Amino acid sequence: MKHTFPNFHAAQVLVIGDLMLDSFYYGRADRISPEAPVPVVNVERLDELPGGAANVAMNISSLGAHCLVGGITGNDAAAETLQQRLNSVGVNTVFHQSATTGTIIKRRVISNHQQLLRLDFETPFASEEWLGLKRLAEPMVAESSVMVLSDYNKGTLVDPQYWIKLAKQHNITVLVDPKGSDFSKYRGADVITPNMSEFESVVGKTTSEADLMNKAQQLIEKLDINALLITRSEHGMSLIRKGEMEFHLPAVAKEVADVTGAGDTVIATLAAALAAGENIEKAVTLANVAASIVVSKLGTSTVSGPELEVEYQRHQGNNNTDHSIAGSVTVEQLKLAVEQAKQRGEKVVFTNGCFDILHAGHVSYLQQARTQGDRLIVAINTDESVTKLKGKGRPINTADRRLAVLAGLATVDWVTCFEGDTPEDLLHEIQPDVLVKGGDYDKQGVVGWEIVEAYGGEVKVMGMVENCSTTAIVDKINQNKVS
Repeated sequence: MKHTFPNFHAAQVLVIGDLMLDSFYYGRADRISPEAPVPVVNVERLDELPGGAANVAMNISSLGAHCLVGGITGNDAAAETLQQRLNSVGVNTVFHQSATTGTIIKRRVISNHQQLLRLDFETPFASEEWLGLKRLAEPMVAESSVMVLSDYNKGTLVDPQYWIKLAKQHNITVLVDPKGSDFSKYRGADVITPNMSEFESVVGKTTSEADLMNKAQQLIEKLDINALLITRSEHGMSLIRKGEMEFHLPAVAKEVADVTGAGDTVIATLAAALAAGENIEKAVTLANVAASIVVSKLGTSTVSGPELEVEYQRHQGNNNTDHSIAGSVTVEQLKLAVEQAKQRGEKVVFTNGCFDILHAGHVSYLQQARTQGDRLIVAINTDESVTKLKGKGRPINTADRRLAVLAGLATVDWVTCFEGDTPEDLLHEIQPDVLVKGGDYDKQGVVGWEIVEAYGGEVKVMGMVENCSTTAIVDKINQNKVS
C-alpha cells in the first residue's frame, strides 16, 4: 500500500525566533600542539550555515514549502551571509539589524567526523530590539497558515504572547520550540515541542509512562494549549493532546552521526505538514522520520521533500494506517500502542523468542506470522534470559542490537524486550488477538497458550524452514575456527 504524501508546495509557514550562523571548520588533526596538550587541526574547509530559527526555515524550505523567517541580527558580515544562504534556497527574510549587538555565531571545529571544539560569539540582544522586528514582521503574519516560534533565549522572543495573540487573530496555528523552565509565556499556543529534559524541568521527573501522561495533561490544562509533542531521543516521541490517549512513535532505527539541529527538523516538518493540510498524527509521523534522517548526517543539516518521501514510504511498509511506524518500544509504550490498535479494529499478532542471529528461518516465520493479522509484535528475551536458555557465550548479539535488526523488518510493527524467561506476564498485560510460534509441535507446546485462549484469543503454530537455526549457525562458525 502506498501512503499519501503532503503537498508541501501548497504550505506557507512563518518562523519567528533567534537567528544564528553556524560555522563548521573541517580538517585533519594529525599531531598534538607543542604549546599545549591539544590537537592541531589543519583546516581544509569552512561551511557557514543558518542556525537556530534560520535552520528551522531552511528545513521548511528544503521540504518544498514556502517560508518567511523573522529575527534579530547585527549589522555585520554574518548577517549578510545568513540572508544570502536563506534567500538562495527561497526563504524570504525579515531582519531587524541591531546597531549595538552582533549576529550570534557558533563556530565548530571538526576532525575525522568528530566535533572537537565549539566557540560561541554571542551577546544577548537588548529587550527593546524585538520592537523593531515587530514593526517589520507584523504585516507578514496574515500570509501564513502556521507560525513557528523558535526560542533559544537569545532575546528575539521577549514577548511570545504578542505573537501568539496576533496569530490567533488571523486564525493561524502556533507551534513553539520552547526554552527554559517557564512555559507560562507560551500560554495559548497550539503545540509546544519540548525534549524530555525540557519537559521534566517544568513538571518534575517522570517515573513511568502513566506519570508522563498525567503530568503532560496537567500542563496542557494549565497552559491552555492543545498538545505537547515530547521528543525522547532513542525512545522516539510522544504526542499528548487534551483528553486523549498518548500517541507514541518509537525512534526509527538509524546510526546517529550528529544530533545538531534535530529539534529544528522536527518542528519544521511538523509545521510544513500541518500547513499542507495534514492532521497532527500524520504530521508527527513525518517529523519522526525526518528526525531519523537528519541525525544520520554530520552538522546542521536539512531533509529534502523527496528524501523524506522515500524514507516515509519505506518505513510505512505494510502498515494499514497513515501514521504508525515500526520500531522498538518499552512494554508501557507497547501497551498503549496495542490499546490504540484495538480501538481501530486492528487484529494484533504476538510472537516471541531470542532472535539472536536473524536468519532465513526467522524471516520466513515472521512473514507467515504477519499474515495472521494487522499488527505484529515481536518480544525478545533479555540477554540474561538468553544465556540461561542457550548457555555460555550466548547471546551473540546484545538485546539492543537484536531489537534494532527486528525493528528494521517491514513485517514487524513493534518489538520489545520482556523480563523473565517467558512472556507470560506480557501476554496477560497486552492480550494479543493471536499468539504465534514456529515449530513442529501442537499448540499445547506454546508457552502462554492457556492464557491467550482463556480471554478468547487464538494460538497458531507456523512452519519453520528446515535445517536453519541459530545454534547450527554458531556451531558451524566454531567448527570453521577450529579447522
